[in-house]
Amino acid sequence: MQTKKVPERKCLGCSQSFPKSTLIRVVKAPDGTVSLDFVGKKSGRGAYVCRKLSCFKKARKAKRFERSLDCEIPEEIYTRMEEEIAESEKGVKADGADK
Repeated sequence: MQTKKVPERKCLGCSQSFPKSTLIRVVKAPDGTVSLDFVGKKSGRGAYVCRKLSCFKKARKAKRFERSLDCEIPEEIYTRMEEEIAESEKGVKADGADK
């Protein structure tokens, strides 16, 4: 019996490969809006980043999101995404502390 292959994606911040389910997907929807996809089900072009704020900032500084998604990303969207990742990072730390 064959083992099931786990899909992996590369983080835009640290360039390490991780299982797809552990990364946050940044999506450019068909209408051109850019948002975060924590579940990985939104339609559109995607780019992946670790759940660490440091990786997000590194990818942002190098304009890797803009290159991967082939669009300009306004400052407000970056700020909102940074806040959402910070909240997500806090939630993961809180969950890990309880166990």
